[in-house]
Amino acid sequence: MKELKFDRQKPYNNLPLLPPCKDIDNNPAILKRLVSASRALATVNGNLNRLPNPLMLINTLALQEAKTSTEIENIFTTEDELYKAISDTHKDSNIKPATKEVLKYREALWAGFKELQINQKIDTKLITQIFNQIKETTSGYRPPQAQVVIKRGESDFRSGEIVYTPPRAEGLIEIFMENLVDYLNDDHLFPADPLLKMCVAHYQFEAIHPFQDGNGRTGRILNLLYLFSKGLLSQPVLYMSKFIIQNKEDYYFKLGAVTQRNSWEPWIEFMLEATEKTSILTNIRINEILAQMDATLEYAKGKIKWYNKEVNEAIFSQPYIKPSVIGEIIGKSSRTTLTKYVNELVNNNILRPKKDGVEVYYVNDDLIRILEG
Repeated sequence: MKELKFDRQKPYNNLPLLPPCKDIDNNPAILKRLVSASRALATVNGNLNRLPNPLMLINTLALQEAKTSTEIENIFTTEDELYKAISDTHKDSNIKPATKEVLKYREALWAGFKELQINQKIDTKLITQIFNQIKETTSGYRPPQAQVVIKRGESDFRSGEIVYTPPRAEGLIEIFMENLVDYLNDDHLFPADPLLKMCVAHYQFEAIHPFQDGNGRTGRILNLLYLFSKGLLSQPVLYMSKFIIQNKEDYYFKLGAVTQRNSWEPWIEFMLEATEKTSILTNIRINEILAQMDATLEYAKGKIKWYNKEVNEAIFSQPYIKPSVIGEIIGKSSRTTLTKYVNELVNNNILRPKKDGVEVYYVNDDLIRILEG
């Protein structure tokens, strides 16, 4: 295998433009993986249409993706903090910094999704908007004088060692990024299966490393939005970060091998395996949520006169819920009345009260079991 001229201490200004010079489209091992990944992904897309409201996944599967993607950057929060935060969005000042990072990822993902629905195209403006929302900034690409390097983490062997220096020169990032979006959008000039393009583009984006920070999270959101833009996902809810964090060492090793040895095949096989296994996991989660929703609706309607399909959907749209949400659905606003109604849910073991200081949250244990299983 040809060793490229690469010095991790120096900016990788000779990063090859896309497409890769290797013939990855006809590689037997890659094609075998591609077929499996495509089938699994197609099943997810079909399954999404079974949901009564696909947007209910914002605070369930998409939230899990946001949490795990943020953990890859060594930013950690707990499920409890997250669930409380999304059920109490008006109390932003009480949310811990790590939890805010997760919520910003989720918000950036869905803002990008809405923007893509309007413009139907991934461009550099959209990518920068995603980054801006993740980092709460208005800045663009990192300037050429910024001495940005990628180092080993504190828990790694030889911690602090430089493992990669991204391109750094006047106007160079702009050239690489324009080439990247051209590769993604122009299927006539760059004909390749969209899943293969996603794998290649994810490497390229991380190698360009266009922003001062937040590149990993921006790149993972870009994966999901690209799959949506090509009609492979109707909602950007694929929980891919779980596979990446479970295989984090392999992920970074194979990412680096493309740079150092032009070793595309193991990297693409890794990303296709991530897509396939993530699709299988996502399907399991959706099926479990749907089955539990049906069981809960049938059970509750036999116990509680006012319980209906809309209330059932609401309590399966987020793990922690406040009485006011239920009140809006059933047209009740009196605190006394809502307390009575919520107590019926508690007495029938549909929700569980969880006290946090003066606040009381109502927990859907069945949904949490599925999400955290």
